Amino acid sequence: MNEKTMPLQSRVAIVTGAGAGLGRAHALMLARHGAKVVVNDLDLANASRVAEEITAAGGEAVPAAGSVTDETQVAAMVNQAMTAWGRVDILVNNAGILRDKTFAKMSLADFRLVLEVHLMGSVICSKAVWEIMRQQRYGRIVLTTSATGLYGNFGQSNYGAAKMGLVGLMQTLALEGEKYDIRVNCLSPSAATQMTQGILPQEALNLLDPSVVSAGLLALVNESAPSRAILCAGAGHFARAHVTLTDGRYIGNVADAAEQVIARWDEIGDRSEEIVPAYGALQAERELASAGLKKPAADK
Repeated sequence: MNEKTMPLQSRVAIVTGAGAGLGRAHALMLARHGAKVVVNDLDLANASRVAEEITAAGGEAVPAAGSVTDETQVAAMVNQAMTAWGRVDILVNNAGILRDKTFAKMSLADFRLVLEVHLMGSVICSKAVWEIMRQQRYGRIVLTTSATGLYGNFGQSNYGAAKMGLVGLMQTLALEGEKYDIRVNCLSPSAATQMTQGILPQEALNLLDPSVVSAGLLALVNESAPSRAILCAGAGHFARAHVTLTDGRYIGNVADAAEQVIARWDEIGDRSEEIVPAYGALQAERELASAGLKKPAADK
């Protein structure tokens, strides 16, 4: 047992929605690399089976039943980890549901429900461990985004809105957590789970084994993990997605500005010099500089 084979030794992880599918694969991978795992699921029997699977393999795990949308149940889950092991180092926000329909046919109730589970569920769980991680000056949080949020998919407006919301959450939490060594990243998986049954052919489902996605999770939660990364993973392929900003063109406050935006659309969207902004305010800073405003000197 050494740092190379057990890079998460002594770390405590919580994985939500871990009773089956991708969450189960995440929990098993974390345990295999040394982490003690709280296995969360709505169904205690499912969570217990995965926890028993981990302990049977020589790891440490406890089951925790509860909904990520219930603040009391989430607090109890975090307290369970603290009582058992005294810290929480890793949170993997994985729990999710689907309610797919075209926007025209979707009820507002189904739209709200998907946002509540994916987005607010991740907010509630992250908030529950945030102060613990700040106090111990260490934390790794993973939010599960999706290609639907990043690029769109027909019939998934609710899911896409929630998943892109998680990218925005990551961007700010990563900045606020930086001085406490809390690193926050997104994982965008393509995996065969209960949520994808009936959507893809069996041949594709066979290749999209959840455990292959979980191999990428280690990069997001280990000691040297990045922050503000979006890792896309599926079928053994790994890529990174970025929210970028083109160099753009200065038009100014002129009478025909609206017409010029249309006429110069291709120039404005030219990606040859695009960047990944280090923080959101950079957009306004660059716009003001383009308009001729010099950056004020630092106070002496």
